[in-house]
Amino acid sequence: MFNNAQEFFNVLPPVIIGVGIIISLLIEMYSKKSETILPWFSVLIFLAAGLHSLYYTGDVSIVLQNMLATGGNVNIFYAIFTLGAAVVCLLSVDYTKKYGMHFGEYYILVQSSVLGMMLMAGAKDLFVIFLGLELMSIPFYILAGINRKKLNANEASLKYFLLGAFATGFIVYGIALIYGSAHTTSIDFITANFTELTKNLLFVAGVLLFLVGFSFKIAAFPFHMWVPDVYEGAPTTVAALFSTGGKAAAFSAIIATLFALFNGPAGNLFTPYLAVISVLSMFYGSIVAIAQDNIKRMLAYSSISHAGYLAIGLAAGNHDAVAGVIFYLAAYTFMNLGAFGIVSLIEGKDETNLNINSYAGLGSRKPLLAALLSVVMFSLAGIPPFAGFFGKYYIFIAAIKANLTWLAILGVISSAISIYFYLRIVVLMYFKSSENEIVIEDSRNSMLAIIFSVLVIILLGIFPGTLIDLITKFI
Repeated sequence: MFNNAQEFFNVLPPVIIGVGIIISLLIEMYSKKSETILPWFSVLIFLAAGLHSLYYTGDVSIVLQNMLATGGNVNIFYAIFTLGAAVVCLLSVDYTKKYGMHFGEYYILVQSSVLGMMLMAGAKDLFVIFLGLELMSIPFYILAGINRKKLNANEASLKYFLLGAFATGFIVYGIALIYGSAHTTSIDFITANFTELTKNLLFVAGVLLFLVGFSFKIAAFPFHMWVPDVYEGAPTTVAALFSTGGKAAAFSAIIATLFALFNGPAGNLFTPYLAVISVLSMFYGSIVAIAQDNIKRMLAYSSISHAGYLAIGLAAGNHDAVAGVIFYLAAYTFMNLGAFGIVSLIEGKDETNLNINSYAGLGSRKPLLAALLSVVMFSLAGIPPFAGFFGKYYIFIAAIKANLTWLAILGVISSAISIYFYLRIVVLMYFKSSENEIVIEDSRNSMLAIIFSVLVIILLGIFPGTLIDLITKFI
């Protein structure tokens, strides 16, 4: 299984989360204070796994009989998932109490979903991707409806489950066709023989089905229909996890499986499909978001447009695009966590204060919160010098290098449209007075998580080269 102690050491991040899940189950079973212990235990194991991943990015190896990769960009994905999940756990401490869903199993489900994400990012075999996908998705379906007393949450959970299962069917059928034509599920073999395999129509159909299935998971148009209802109905902190870790894991699986797309002319075969879904996602998400009054629905449509920007990187199909996509995912994770974190803090009981007009006058009442939300909105809009600008910049440059200048221009136009609905919130906070006084409960844990997210956005904006150089080193 492991040739030496170093290989076991390299695979420690998923092991830490796996052991953490078992310990969490024991705490939940035998401790009467599990609801108080588990959030902090979860934050601890996520931080341990995330910091280990970042520190040992240079230790690249393939373990478990060529099933799992460690080190390099896999570790960068591990850090995105675990540090993002640590932020979600901090946000959840007071939010779950507010809604009376303060259960220990909430955190066990979050841990399980993160382990699934890690398997997807490190997969060297199609079956490991499927295993990771199910391990991530099933806790997601439960988390969407964990607030059982809310009809919206029940509806969100059911919609997510039905459409998620439908998407998984596409992926499984795609894997079956790939296996039928390649006679193996080894990603390394598929990558090495990709050009030869694309001459087989069954293989091309399998890859297309695989991409269609993951288009559901990344919330790309026209496979986005579940997103607004699920984000609105699910608890806000859970929606934060879906829109960040879930999306990043799906992109990590596409990059891991179809790395051959980024290694030469073989990728050109799938460029039209990826280019079309990127254009449709960008413009549909940006235009429909303008009409939204509910801030969670606005962020849901914004998530669709961001899937479009990321798909530009997949369509570009070069090494710069891979680096751009990973950087963008890191930036987007903390931008969206910051946004949903502030929404969860302002949201009152029974889903009050979710209308965008509730944010009027926030600048005078809660100056720090308004300033943090402004940074997040500027970054999501792609305004320099924040991380969101550099994420888009790297992807657009990759598209131009791949002779897809028209796609980069459409991306810039879509970004210009999206500025309207992001800056509308900033204008409301600072230039409009509130008609109804809203009470915002103080939460140190949530503020800590939001400030951490905003600091990451600012640091990635000031020093984008640090992360992009690290990513490029392992492509």
